[in-house]
Amino acid sequence: MAQDDDGPTDDPWAAATDEERTARALVGPTGLVTHWNEGARRLLGRTAQETVGRPVAELLAEPDRAVTFGPLRDRPRWNGTLDLRHRDGRRVAAPVVAHRLDAQDWPHRGWLLVSALTGAEPVDAADTLSWAGFVHAPTALALYDDDARLRRANRAMEQIIGLSEAEMGGLRLSEIGGKPSSMELEQQLRAVVATRLPRDVRTRLRTGGEAREHAWLGRMAPVPDRQGRFVATVLSAIDITEEAEARSRLQLINDASRRIGSTLEVGRTSQELVDMCVPPLADFVSVDLLEEPRLPTASAPEPASDGLRLRRYAHRSVLAGAPEAMVAIGTVWNHPLTAASVHALLSGEAVMMHRGDPEFRAWAEQDPLRAERADALGVHSTLAVPLVARGTTLGVAMFVRYRRPERFVPDDALLAREIVSRAAIAVDNAQRFTRERDTSLALQRSLLPRTIPPLSSVEVAYRYLAAAGRNGVGGDWYDVIPLSGARVALVVGDVVGHGVQASATMGRLRTAVRTLADVDLPPDELIAHLDDLVVRLAEETGTDESAGDIGATCLYAVYDPVSGGCSVARAGHPPPVVLAADGTTVTTLELPAGPPLGLGGLPFEVEKFDLPEGSVLTLFTDGLVERRDRDVDDGYRQLHQVLARPAKDLDAACDAVLSALVPANDPADDVALLMARTRRLAADHVVTWEVPHEAAACATARRDVSEQLDRWGMAEAAFATELIVTELLSNAIRHATGPVRLRLILDRALICEVSDTSSTSPHLRRAGGFDEGGRGLMLVAQLAERWGTRHTPTGKTIWAEQQRPEE
Repeated sequence: MAQDDDGPTDDPWAAATDEERTARALVGPTGLVTHWNEGARRLLGRTAQETVGRPVAELLAEPDRAVTFGPLRDRPRWNGTLDLRHRDGRRVAAPVVAHRLDAQDWPHRGWLLVSALTGAEPVDAADTLSWAGFVHAPTALALYDDDARLRRANRAMEQIIGLSEAEMGGLRLSEIGGKPSSMELEQQLRAVVATRLPRDVRTRLRTGGEAREHAWLGRMAPVPDRQGRFVATVLSAIDITEEAEARSRLQLINDASRRIGSTLEVGRTSQELVDMCVPPLADFVSVDLLEEPRLPTASAPEPASDGLRLRRYAHRSVLAGAPEAMVAIGTVWNHPLTAASVHALLSGEAVMMHRGDPEFRAWAEQDPLRAERADALGVHSTLAVPLVARGTTLGVAMFVRYRRPERFVPDDALLAREIVSRAAIAVDNAQRFTRERDTSLALQRSLLPRTIPPLSSVEVAYRYLAAAGRNGVGGDWYDVIPLSGARVALVVGDVVGHGVQASATMGRLRTAVRTLADVDLPPDELIAHLDDLVVRLAEETGTDESAGDIGATCLYAVYDPVSGGCSVARAGHPPPVVLAADGTTVTTLELPAGPPLGLGGLPFEVEKFDLPEGSVLTLFTDGLVERRDRDVDDGYRQLHQVLARPAKDLDAACDAVLSALVPANDPADDVALLMARTRRLAADHVVTWEVPHEAAACATARRDVSEQLDRWGMAEAAFATELIVTELLSNAIRHATGPVRLRLILDRALICEVSDTSSTSPHLRRAGGFDEGGRGLMLVAQLAERWGTRHTPTGKTIWAEQQRPEE
């Protein structure tokens, strides 16, 4: 093939055994001969050494006459008779077929010139009837010899190819076509000659110098003579363009249904649309979406004075770097009011434009850079199709052709509209999902704790990752709840489902847990009350959802920094993991699983453990350890390995866990992770007294409390504390039986606790003006920051917290 610099090149047509039967030359784009075969030497007597590198004009009988291949600039082939000069000086009139070689089909540009030294087979006058039937048959027929050279062609074949039998006679099939596809046909033809077996071949060719490519069904079969000897190969050609195009359109629509909308991401869906259409439908496709979709009931979008603002979401080109793209993906830009994209958006109809149309010129001239690129690429046809889903206009897809010579036709517009309409539904779904996901995420973040109050009992770190992909935001949550007596509750939960409903349900359950935690219920009782709540929520939904549809799992743990004990209950939730204080030993707590919340009527159990100071309790939702491609046991095994590695602090440990167990921080399900390192209160910060069940014990207790406060350097709190202790002890001695215990705890707050054997909880009341009692708890409520009652297995504990003076 010819090179751009007219240098020597190989000849891909040099595959014939009788190479001298065709004169063939390759000419570069500047008119220099780059290849000269043996047939050309026989025709003009000039050797390759004498000809290659010389101007082709020197081969003409009239060398002073300028030689140009002007006709080839507008069409892919030229044929005619040229007067050439033989080496001995005589004139040679040779029929020549010239094929243009362009970069679309070949790696180099130039021309292929061929001339047959032997023509078609002569007609036997005695077989006139057979000859007439062959020539005038409605099916295109051609006969080739065993070297794939044409010997006969009927009128239908001449019309298809655009050359007469005389002009094609003696040329090989690849020389007649001049394209890679014609070379493939020649190989198939040679295979029929070798095997003597017929075969069918489907191909696409531009024949007869046409700009439009046709689909052909070629049937090849060996032709024997009367004695059964092979004499030729017959090739019949049937135009199946309409059938092939219909099949191609159906296949493209089917592929679009399968491939577009694989995710619920607007950008990804838009890119899938352009990937589908390039190159099967266009050479360049772009998708631009409105910043705010136009609703069905809304009026047409009001363009600004300088155009309509759209955001580029995707584009693709057959050329590297997409030089046709005027803007980068993600850019918001103004489409001029006269642009086809704006017309398509406002009208809701596809808009086609072709080179030469006034609208096309106006479109190209709107931007000098666009006009320059359109001319350079040879853009000749555009098609703008609006993206409309459920009556809502979302944006516009722009299709451009320049490499494909066929202009857009109404059938192309119908196909594009069908594909774009399917993509529009996917884009609309993605936008709806994005809006719902953003709403769910905002709701969930507003319901999750934004900050954790400082606690003496534990050091905590936490992470939350929203689900990616189709599932959307779920109902996972975590919480850290300060309890009386310096204790702390650690909670993780997971609501079944995703979306706003799951986030709202999560908010209700989290509020319920906090409310139940305020009354200091044991973990198993709290979980049971939460189970009843989920059952009632399911009943409120009516017949649309069952309890399982809004079910949930939960784990509730209470840690006491005074005793170091931890009580845990769970409802169908993954058990927590504990890293021992040595920093290397990791175990999974063995807990009764308990049924998930929402089944109702089933018991829950509580387990108690000792957690030495420095232990790390890790609570999480199932999204951390469960995945489709990973067994839950493997997830726990991997979690153990990560926790056993040294980490700078709990925040670093959280990041290490997520990095190891959640791929690229892109979870398929929500992930809530809560890590707590336990602390113990110093022994001298907790003092307990057994108080005799008599009124005189109050004075002794006040004295003991005052002395202890002096030892703690908190004498200024003695007056209020003595009053609180007096009122709490008086109530216990008056209304309860059995032993009474007084405990003073110095934490971030000063905590007074009085425990007795009565299960009756006191309550505030308003005393009358002449009542002698009833003001004790009112006084406690005024002096303390918080106060309350928690039930114990042996009775109850009334507690009151005061702010430390230095706080």
